[in-house]
Amino acid sequence: MERVLGIDLGTTNTCVAIVEEGVPTVIPNRGGYKTTPSMVAITEAGKRLVGHIAKRQAITNAENTVYAAKRLIGRKWTSPQVKNAVSTASYKIVEGPHGDVRLVLRDKTYSVAEISAMILQEAKIFAEDYLNEPVTKAVITVPAYFNDNQRQATKDAGAIAGLDVIRIINEPTAAALAYGFGKNVDKVIAVFDLGGGTFDISVLEISSSGVFKVIATAGDTFLGGEDFDGRVIDWLVEGFKEQHQVDLRQDRMALQRLKDAAEKAKCELSGVAETEINLPFIISSGRNDALHLQRTLTRAKLNELCEDLVERCIEICRQTLEDARLEKDEIEEVILVGGMTRMPAVQDSVTKFFGREPCKGVHPDEVVGLGAAVQGAALVDESREMILLDVTPHALGIMTFGSKFEELIPKNTTVPTSRSKIFTTSRDNQTAVKILVMQGDSEKATDNELLGEFILTGLRRAPKGQVEIEVNFEINSDGIVSVSAKDLETGQAQSIQVTASSGLTKDEVKAMMDNAKDFLVEARTNDEFEGVKQEAEKFVTEIEKMFPQVEAVVASSDFGREAIGKARSILEKTRDAIAKRESAVVKEQMEALARTHRMFKGVVSRPH
Repeated sequence: MERVLGIDLGTTNTCVAIVEEGVPTVIPNRGGYKTTPSMVAITEAGKRLVGHIAKRQAITNAENTVYAAKRLIGRKWTSPQVKNAVSTASYKIVEGPHGDVRLVLRDKTYSVAEISAMILQEAKIFAEDYLNEPVTKAVITVPAYFNDNQRQATKDAGAIAGLDVIRIINEPTAAALAYGFGKNVDKVIAVFDLGGGTFDISVLEISSSGVFKVIATAGDTFLGGEDFDGRVIDWLVEGFKEQHQVDLRQDRMALQRLKDAAEKAKCELSGVAETEINLPFIISSGRNDALHLQRTLTRAKLNELCEDLVERCIEICRQTLEDARLEKDEIEEVILVGGMTRMPAVQDSVTKFFGREPCKGVHPDEVVGLGAAVQGAALVDESREMILLDVTPHALGIMTFGSKFEELIPKNTTVPTSRSKIFTTSRDNQTAVKILVMQGDSEKATDNELLGEFILTGLRRAPKGQVEIEVNFEINSDGIVSVSAKDLETGQAQSIQVTASSGLTKDEVKAMMDNAKDFLVEARTNDEFEGVKQEAEKFVTEIEKMFPQVEAVVASSDFGREAIGKARSILEKTRDAIAKRESAVVKEQMEALARTHRMFKGVVSRPH
């Protein structure tokens, strides 16, 4: 059976899982951790760092360390969320060539999909090391409220990392799959997913026959732990400004230290009533005096700072239940997913809203990755009886006269599906119409996301409103949208398969894939080379230390002089191979080095 990785590509952390002998299992990274920070950094020497190693150096290399890239993936440069990120991120965000978002690290520009691909590539490497075999297929999760462009950008990231993404699945749905896996239950559940960057709520019906049916879903792709951290940072910055008349936001390193301290304090306050934030030498004043930041943050103050964020989550839950046409008491289980659901204020609000204690039986950081692995195994193993019926998170339709959005497929429609609607021409003698395919929830077309467009030509000339055009929308189980338009009288037709734009062209994705492949070879070789190099250098150092003693003992004989000449030649060849990073040559020298080391040790330890 072909292996399929389940990858929860999170805003803060990434989790990778696989189904092994019928059991979904999290794959630990090379450090033995079950989650990997979704962070990427470029060092001064141009070296790429991913995960824990990137996080550890974030403060000293703030401008070249990317965190929360997921909040920017698939977004347009003009979106308010991007403007928000530009003003608060410690790294540089610029406009890309297609109105998309790009990131600048060490004077090199990267697309957001490329940065996400580096995280996925790291996941692929440690998964292959764990499984001891190559893996190319993956199911990657996304927030349920991601639009088509964000989903496509995530797919591009997978392709750049050398993964065949066989399905993109919604995070709350994945959590439900992991929760219901192997359980013979019939239940209506709500998945409350508040992670590092996004919030989702999904209501599902699970049946004992293996059918998982999503009834309704909603969310906010810019509401999560990052915003809670932001409130603490603002509180610290304002307090410091009042005390010292210095704005810490102007210093990137100080900002990164604040971000680190805010996240730590927030996590600590889930277990204690108050915590001290102590940042010595946070900044120097104009008179070169070092200034320190020291404040006590209480759980009550944190709750007050973040009260409206929690309320936003609850408001979305309220709307979702309305969309699902369900009462709160019809929800039989509430599953908490995402690190932010550890916050007591979040748990209390969820308990109060749903009128029941949430389920404690799933791991909030691992359940989404495990569910993705369950879906992956089901897609390649036909014997698994599991049917997943998901919904469209946003309405789909077209733009009509007066920039109005005419909905054809309402949000929360089960996919696959198709819908048709008849429209008429808006001008006299109009011989062509432009069909603008849009996705969103606003009645105003310009507030929604443009997915694609095409022109239906060759219409017969007639007075305004006399030509009837049928527009048909179709969505398959992968979420791919096809749209066709037809003149009902002449049968003249035109269609388009809407492939959402991630802001990258096919050529760009291909070039990035090739570049990533080169890096993969380099990463593997480097790991191997570093190991051999360290061993060789240890031998070289020890042999050099023994040289004076050995020469004093054996240099008087021809045989001794020849042996010393050979030893020098071996050391020279090894040093040269290390300098040129020739792993194979260093490996070849290992036996000669070991032999010389043994011989020298024998001479030195012999009584003279």
